[in-house]
Parts: sequence; C-alpha cells; structure tokens
Amino acid sequence: MTGGRAGTVLALDVGTRRIGVAVGEGTFALPLLTRTRTNVRDDVDAIVALARERGARIIIVGDPLTLAGERALASEQIDAFVAHLTRAFDGAIERVDERLTTAAAQKALIAADVSRAKRKQVVDQLAAVGILQTWLARNGR
Repeated sequence: MTGGRAGTVLALDVGTRRIGVAVGEGTFALPLLTRTRTNVRDDVDAIVALARERGARIIIVGDPLTLAGERALASEQIDAFVAHLTRAFDGAIERVDERLTTAAAQKALIAADVSRAKRKQVVDQLAAVGILQTWLARNGR
C-alpha cells in the first residue's frame, strides 16, 4: 500500500538505545515520541500497539546505510528488528535511507539553541520526521 492516500503512517529511527517515532497524516510529518529500548520483543510490541492505536497501516523504518550507500553492521541490526516487526505487524513495512537524518536533526536543534539534555530527548523523534518526510516526498504526498 504505497503511494496515494493511505492514512496514518509511522516512521521509526531505530537506534541502539532509543527509538524515535514520527507520525504522518497526508503531507504532514510530526514528532511523536522517543522510546527507550528494552528488548526487541517489548520494543516491537510497543511499536505495533502504537500503530494500532493510531490506525497506521504503514510503518517506515530508517535504513542506516554508510555514506557510500553500503550496508554495514547497523543495517544488519535493523534487519533483525524489521524481521521481528514484520512478524508482529499486519500492515506494510518499508525502509528508507536514513543517512544524515540524526546529524541534520542535531544541527537544527543546536541552531535553535536547544539544551543538550533536551536535544537528547527529541533528536530521535526529529530524525524519524526526516525519514518520514523522505518517504512522503518519494510517494507524492
């Protein structure tokens, strides 16, 4: 279910310590929350519950490629996360290149003079917004 109007979409910036979540409806991508990682099962259960609560039929997951566009260790870790998510979620799961999304989010927060403590709380959400904006643009939204 890609392209066109598909309703609510969630986007994830999955890191080793936190998962940033953004939500999109129509052409808007908004930061939603940051989840502190526990274990894959609990993380996936929480994301699936959130998707159901929001009525999302698509989850976009950031794909951490190297600057050269190659897959690395982080990509393999995301592969495992996506495999668990695929088994638990009955909607579509898509991946989007997330290169530089966290760096761009950090830069924007620093430019806005956001404190280091507050940046830590929201940077993953803003990276997820960047991932979602890429997907929305690619799908003509």
